Amino acid sequence: MTHSRIVAILTVAGFLAAMWIFELFDSVMGGALDSAFGLRSWDTGAPWTIVTAPFMHANLGHLISNSLPFLVLGSLVALSGGLGRFIWTTLIVAVVSGVGVWLFSPPGVLTVGASGLVFGYFGYTVLRGIVERRTIDIVIMISVIIFYGTLIWGVLPQQEGVSWQAHLFGFAGGLLSAWLLPKRERPRAAPQPSTPYSPYRF
Repeated sequence: MTHSRIVAILTVAGFLAAMWIFELFDSVMGGALDSAFGLRSWDTGAPWTIVTAPFMHANLGHLISNSLPFLVLGSLVALSGGLGRFIWTTLIVAVVSGVGVWLFSPPGVLTVGASGLVFGYFGYTVLRGIVERRTIDIVIMISVIIFYGTLIWGVLPQQEGVSWQAHLFGFAGGLLSAWLLPKRERPRAAPQPSTPYSPYRF
């Protein structure tokens, strides 16, 4: 495993640790961090919340439900592409998901949680296997479909209080990042040294 992939996986773990720290502080502060850093639809006063909202959660139960899929799918993105690709994928997904939530949620609704990133990583890993056609990406794609394929139903409105907008646009952001980020160059085989022609066989 390359150094970049190791650092990327550690970054995923670091992001998750930060979410837990923020939620513990937020529990003590009575939800003040959610109000300050959550994404409020149609509010033009705090555009940075597009990238901070995924690190906030409504409660510990909300965070627990997002933790394992975030860690697994985020690590798969890190494993397939390294640190730079993981960071770019995360930024693209966060922005696309955040803008979608901001535009298509009812005015004034506060949205928090990493589920948009989870759905984005899901979309990325699925499409990247098709785009790259590398063994590692195809194996990751098949594994994700087998274990997390039912996530796709989360892009539809189902449960009150759950942001299907974050799911739908997060998934779209993952597909977009898989399509936009450049393909990795395939290693070329070293040229074989030429040998002089000999009429004899040995």
